[in-house]
Amino acid sequence: MLLDCVEHETGPAPAWTVLWLHGLGADGHDFEPIVPELVRPHWPALRFVFPHAPVRPVTINGGMRMRAWYDITGMDFATRADAAGIEDSVRQGEALIAREAGRGVPASRLLLAGFSQGGAITLATGLRRREPLAGLVALSTYLPGGQAAAARREPAAVAQPVFFAHGEGDPVIPIQYGQASAQALEQAGFQVSWHRYPMAHQVCAQEIADLGDWLDRRLTG
Repeated sequence: MLLDCVEHETGPAPAWTVLWLHGLGADGHDFEPIVPELVRPHWPALRFVFPHAPVRPVTINGGMRMRAWYDITGMDFATRADAAGIEDSVRQGEALIAREAGRGVPASRLLLAGFSQGGAITLATGLRRREPLAGLVALSTYLPGGQAAAARREPAAVAQPVFFAHGEGDPVIPIQYGQASAQALEQAGFQVSWHRYPMAHQVCAQEIADLGDWLDRRLTG
């Protein structure tokens, strides 16, 4: 069963899709407001797809049930992510990518984006793509499995450019984990555009502007 999604199209018959995964405890509405701030008038019509993660208990939050792409079992970034949950979420993301292909938007015109937990799923999905996506956007996040996971990437996956951004004062995912993840991707052969900002676990106006510049090269280059 496909995940429920919020959708927003910037024009008729969109030829491109941005599939955007929210963070822990949020939902598909979380990044809707970013669309008018991000989109530029000369871009082709885009379909933004914001799926709602399943509701599940989250160990680190006392077992409270909330929308989450996977369970978080502790503070150690090497082992904190629930591997089975990541596998399920990657499959659910791939199902949405396949739906877009059925709607006329192939992988080569689909950008996969995510914030925090959603960014972790974005990177985990990207590593496994045998048919490269147009790009990966990883915001305030980390790569589950780190360097070992990056080294196991599909050979074709490195064709996907990566926009990776992080807050210097992030108390949820400290910046060193984001930076180490970006470096692991670079060492595995990915072209990574790394950005750091004076912010916490959030997004900021300069980040949106920089992401817009990066997307402009993908969409109009």
